[in-house]
Amino acid sequence: MRTVLVTGAGKGIGAAVAMALGERRHHVVVNYRRDAAAAASVVNGIVDGGGSAHAAQADVTDPVQVDALVADVLAARGRLDALVLNANTAPPPIAALADVGWEAFSQKVLGELAGAFHLVTRVLPEMQSRGCGTVLFIGSTAADYVGGGRVAHGTAKAALATFARHVAAEAGRDGVSVLTLAPGAVATPDVLAVLGKEGAERQAAGSLLGRMLEPRDVAAAAAVLLDPALRPASGSTVRLDGGWSVLVGGPAA
Repeated sequence: MRTVLVTGAGKGIGAAVAMALGERRHHVVVNYRRDAAAAASVVNGIVDGGGSAHAAQADVTDPVQVDALVADVLAARGRLDALVLNANTAPPPIAALADVGWEAFSQKVLGELAGAFHLVTRVLPEMQSRGCGTVLFIGSTAADYVGGGRVAHGTAKAALATFARHVAAEAGRDGVSVLTLAPGAVATPDVLAVLGKEGAERQAAGSLLGRMLEPRDVAAAAAVLLDPALRPASGSTVRLDGGWSVLVGGPAA
């Protein structure tokens, strides 16, 4: 049974990924920052389905808390086979550059990178010492395309994708696979609140699926990408945009 740590797994995409991995009989460490009840619900759902999981609280932008998180996982499980970096460390401000402000912009960009940096630098040495392991970044198509009011979100995801490639280059020859999964707009409550009814309808109309992506779509792709057999793909970014990029409507941001 492989042990997988999923950050920000108490709700939305992270919860769906955790559930999907539990169904595949991984032991899932359900990381959360504040909502213990939500994380417990995810753990209970996995266990009720015959899987194995436990919850682990930590703010992944805090290096001290990350140290404790990783130490606890290794003490309890003996190893960490895979890391899914999903935590959305700060809500992205939806505003034009002139209105976004440095504080909100830097909080989003630096928070995204801090969460990834602290975890990767603590987890990678253990994987490298064993000569195996997978790190999966949950990115976004916003890293490649400009969307109205998404300057902070797009910049953060582009920086995350670049960081992932550098990690892949440094860890690849040690047997560690590093991949990025870049979904388009996913129908979570937070995203739907930003898009509104008309925006959500446009997203659905521009997709080959005839609907927006759901968290379960991202979860299914993440579960496949954690297969050790995909190590030759290390360093790659896998787009999951429901076909937006092949249609005239353009990409989901």
